[in-house]
Amino acid sequence: MIPPAAAPDFLTKAGWGDAAISPLAGDASFRRYFRVIRNGRQAVLMDAPPPHEDPRPFIAIAEHLRADGFTAPAILARDLDHGLVLIEDFGDLRIKEYLEAQPEQELAVYGRAVDLLADLHRRPPAQVPPYDRAVYQRETGLLTEWYCPAIGLDVDTDGYRAAWDAVLPMVERDDAPAVTVLRDYHAENIMLIDGQAAHGLGLLDFQDALVGHPAYDLVSLLQDARRDVPTAVEAAMIARYRDAAHPRGDFDAAYAVLGAQRNAKIIGIFTRLWKRDGKPRYLSFLPRMWGLLERDLAHPALAPVARWFDANIPADRRHAALEEFAEA
Repeated sequence: MIPPAAAPDFLTKAGWGDAAISPLAGDASFRRYFRVIRNGRQAVLMDAPPPHEDPRPFIAIAEHLRADGFTAPAILARDLDHGLVLIEDFGDLRIKEYLEAQPEQELAVYGRAVDLLADLHRRPPAQVPPYDRAVYQRETGLLTEWYCPAIGLDVDTDGYRAAWDAVLPMVERDDAPAVTVLRDYHAENIMLIDGQAAHGLGLLDFQDALVGHPAYDLVSLLQDARRDVPTAVEAAMIARYRDAAHPRGDFDAAYAVLGAQRNAKIIGIFTRLWKRDGKPRYLSFLPRMWGLLERDLAHPALAPVARWFDANIPADRRHAALEEFAEA
């Protein structure tokens, strides 16, 4: 977490010369974040180094969300050639840490996050690509590409793709509105903010936004890869979303399909982060991910995919994986 070489000159040109720079966070990508402080002001420096990262989508979605009245970080300065962006600092109070300290606030806080989604889904979607069949299949394929080889399984990849082709029409129906899907809407990417923020929440990590089904971000929020959301809270929040957004079609089935799709993807991504990127800490999330995936697969709409898993990745090969990884 050493600041990029171009940072001092960038900050000087932005009016933040001689600012103190301290590490703030990294994430599952090549992006890094630093807090900069000067004369009592503070901001966040995003380092999105090319060619691995491109900050333009973040800037575009931030500006779209702000134009619609949501609280995304203001863009204070940018240097696209070096992948540097200076953004508004929302502080340190993420939902995750707040609820660790005050778990009795879970229903209230998640209620605000669900209300924000319902509000977002009433607005015209952003001008971004669709979350279509090709993207769904590419993402689910990360499980067979990374997880299965890591535990020594040779699986039926053609059958896997066919099983997903059998269930994905459930989320491609014309009766589901197309909405902006932020894609990483969960407790580590939502800030609690005082003042005039919409629903009292600040939004982060939305640069991969697509236009897709309204259930996706609800799944991201309530089937969180990094924290346990009680099933009673999940059920209450789905009911709250229904009351606010009145979704059409078989929303329960769509929620299960997108839950299974997202959780299969994340199992593959977290395995890749360990194998390719040397980040073994993500392995600790795999038991939660398998539990969530198996719960989604129990829905009748997922029957073809559930049959594939039963035939190709037996239960003991799922839950023994963490120990095998640790020994590798």
